[in-house]
Amino acid sequence: MAKSDVTNYFRRTSLPWMICITLSMGFFTCTVYAPEVIPYDKLGPFGTFTRYLVDNHPDILYKGWWAASGIHVFEALYSQKVCSNKGIHGLNARLLWFGQTLLFGFASLGLLLKFDPKRPKHH
Repeated sequence: MAKSDVTNYFRRTSLPWMICITLSMGFFTCTVYAPEVIPYDKLGPFGTFTRYLVDNHPDILYKGWWAASGIHVFEALYSQKVCSNKGIHGLNARLLWFGQTLLFGFASLGLLLKFDPKRPKHH
């Protein structure tokens, strides 16, 4: 792989991961900050369980939401160290890795960790 390829390397997270994480974090956000918008009765046993947590353990949901968000921030910051270690120095590529990892966490960071700049890329 040419040096400029490594410097500007970026790979987008797969669409299924993007959809799954967006819906999951969106739902989690609603349980914490807007529980009245969730149609619990239409979600079957999952809705019943979620309603139980909202009614009886909102503090755990709140702390869990902040923990999940904090983990995403930590992963995004860590992605910058990994970029440096792997020779990804292009500002645009680093910003893309940071933003994608902030939004999609391990689904993005895993791609970056698997990237081996020393191994030729095959299509």
